[in-house]
Amino acid sequence: MNNVFIVVTGMAKIKNMLQLAIFFLFLSSAVVFAQVKELPDFTGLVDKYSAAVVNISAVQTSNAVNGQMLPELPGIPENSPFYEFFKKHMQPFPAPRRSEPRSLGSGFIISSDGYILTNAHVVETADEITVKLNDKREFAAEVIGTDRKTDIALIKINATDLPIVAQGNPENLKVGEWVVAIGSPFGFEHSVTAGIVSAKGRSLAQENYVPFIQTDVAINPGNSGGPLFNMKGEVVGINSQIYSRTGGFMGLSFAIPINVATEIADQLKVNGKVNRGRIGVMIQEVTKELAESFGLSENNGALVVTVEKGGPADKAGIKARDIILKFDEKDVAISADLPRIVGNTKPGSTVPVYVWRDGSFKTLEIKVGETSTDEGADSRRLKQNKKSDTSNRLGLVLSEITAEQKKQLEITNGLLVEDIQPGIASRSGIRLGDIILGFNSKDVESISQFNELLSQAKSGKNIALLIKRGEITTFITMKLTDDDKK
Repeated sequence: MNNVFIVVTGMAKIKNMLQLAIFFLFLSSAVVFAQVKELPDFTGLVDKYSAAVVNISAVQTSNAVNGQMLPELPGIPENSPFYEFFKKHMQPFPAPRRSEPRSLGSGFIISSDGYILTNAHVVETADEITVKLNDKREFAAEVIGTDRKTDIALIKINATDLPIVAQGNPENLKVGEWVVAIGSPFGFEHSVTAGIVSAKGRSLAQENYVPFIQTDVAINPGNSGGPLFNMKGEVVGINSQIYSRTGGFMGLSFAIPINVATEIADQLKVNGKVNRGRIGVMIQEVTKELAESFGLSENNGALVVTVEKGGPADKAGIKARDIILKFDEKDVAISADLPRIVGNTKPGSTVPVYVWRDGSFKTLEIKVGETSTDEGADSRRLKQNKKSDTSNRLGLVLSEITAEQKKQLEITNGLLVEDIQPGIASRSGIRLGDIILGFNSKDVESISQFNELLSQAKSGKNIALLIKRGEITTFITMKLTDDDKK
């Protein structure tokens, strides 16, 4: 009898446990269902604002010479030193040749009378630009102006009563909040992707004037120039770059804050160009070790490495080894902040500079100069000199610089990049007209020395080239592989 009681009691317990398990299963399903219901709905945003997003395509033609056409040399303007070289040595085609229209990217309408924001790299090499609206209408577009340093372009179509986007404040963005991109990846018009803000104020190599918004929104070729929306339907950025080893989406995309873009667009609309401040210094990051060696309690600011003789900083009394902590009442938290702040300062204005020097703070007054808008000025001052006959392992054709030219450029050594073949250098961001000053820790003096250093570099190892481009000097790194060997 006792045994029967034990069995019945045990069965009751099992029944209770099953009921409890079913209860918790139901509860967890309800929680999951509630979480799913809390996911954002983007349909209203897309319905309301996608009409202001456009697809941009173009027809590109080769450069004409005496009524004939040079072989296709995209990106080489007539005022480039390389234009005359190719004009002299390349055989022209017997008749002009036109390429087919191709999708270049995206853009969005910012005023009802036809002004459109996009990326500079989307339109700067185009001869004829066509803008296609959401309602299938197509318009020829005029380039009002481009700014390579921020990758912003302003174009215009002849139309009225157009739908426009609402503009938000990127400063109010929070890391982790939802954002939406609309564009034409790979030519698929008005594609919508969503993700979250991954980081703010991100600095990228070669990009000194933009505090990028990093997201994990799926961005691919063709999305360039399209808008990044917050959940209020406000544009907070322009999708500009991706980080990828394959050319496709890898969860790292970068957008230009819309406030930066509109400031540039306003100048382009009025002047057709951007007037940007400069002070004539070379700077580097203040590490914890450097801060300690200079007696600073925190590793903030921008460490001045060199000062341009006779430049605005030199006239103001700024010296090498000064640490600039504040410029025009704006904090310089990291070195990348300084070019942005100076660039946004009106040329000709006099502003205070707060520096750390010899263990104490010092305030100086500086009259801000103006950055040349001619990014190829350095290379155009160079004549044809001794040049390598073929491209090297990196795909670079280099030429040597005379002593007189080095004096003009205020450099002591370096080689001019005359041409770039497809290869690791072009993928890493080396451009025509760049001057290579250094190879790892060595100063570059001649083509033969450069090639010798290159031949000693091992596959699988990183090399660093010190590059001078206009007012900017920076290191560009690249990892060599067996495929890069000649």
